[in-house]
Amino acid sequence: MGILNATPDSFSDGGKFNLISSALDRIHIMLEQGASIIDIGGESTRPGSDPVPEEEELNRVIPILKEAIKHFPNTLYSIDTTKYEVARQALDVGAKIVNDVSGLEKEVRFIELCKEYESGYVLMHSQGDPKTMQLKPAYEDVIDDLNSFFEDKIQVLKAGGVHNIFLDPGIGFGKKLEHNLKLISQLDTFQKFGFPLLVGASRKSMIGQLLDGRPTNERLTGTIAVHYHSLMKGATILRVHDVKEASDSIRIFNAIQSQS
Repeated sequence: MGILNATPDSFSDGGKFNLISSALDRIHIMLEQGASIIDIGGESTRPGSDPVPEEEELNRVIPILKEAIKHFPNTLYSIDTTKYEVARQALDVGAKIVNDVSGLEKEVRFIELCKEYESGYVLMHSQGDPKTMQLKPAYEDVIDDLNSFFEDKIQVLKAGGVHNIFLDPGIGFGKKLEHNLKLISQLDTFQKFGFPLLVGASRKSMIGQLLDGRPTNERLTGTIAVHYHSLMKGATILRVHDVKEASDSIRIFNAIQSQS
């Protein structure tokens, strides 16, 4: 899953792909490099970020999505949003997945929307919202807490007629370094639910912390290491900025797995 941030303030690539032309160029490159899904978002969810008004988010993502579908019609598109109207308009023009970082906490109507459009839904766990989530994240046991979260939300989604579900533990969303490491090391715990596991750790602060304060643009090797370990633990989708490197690592992983 290649990341396309149509935002001025995303932590890694904010402001680079706001224009339709630059966004299309970026999508073309990511598809050439091996992306299977393009995830388009118009609101930064980096720690400390402010919410974006609905109209502004719509203006950022819908024109890009329309043009992307026109130019690359055989591509699977995901809309990264917590807003009902943004998701509705994105699905209406051809997106097939709603990527909800709030895990139904902000918009429960995503259930009826995904059922209506027969779309996929990324159920991501987060604690708090982006503005405050990293202030004091706390868990009795992060694995137990996420197990309970997934179990409850999956039941609600299924009852509402949504069955094409992806599970995302939400690396860096209301989690300390120790929580992120535990989730990645025990990711296979969540295979019992029977849904694809999505992991997004691309260039995140946990990698900078582990590498002595490494800046965002120097976290590629750390990202590959985290994602490769996630593949070994059952991840089936990687949400990444660096598509070529991720695609290469997946090809190597699959080749090795085919002989095991």
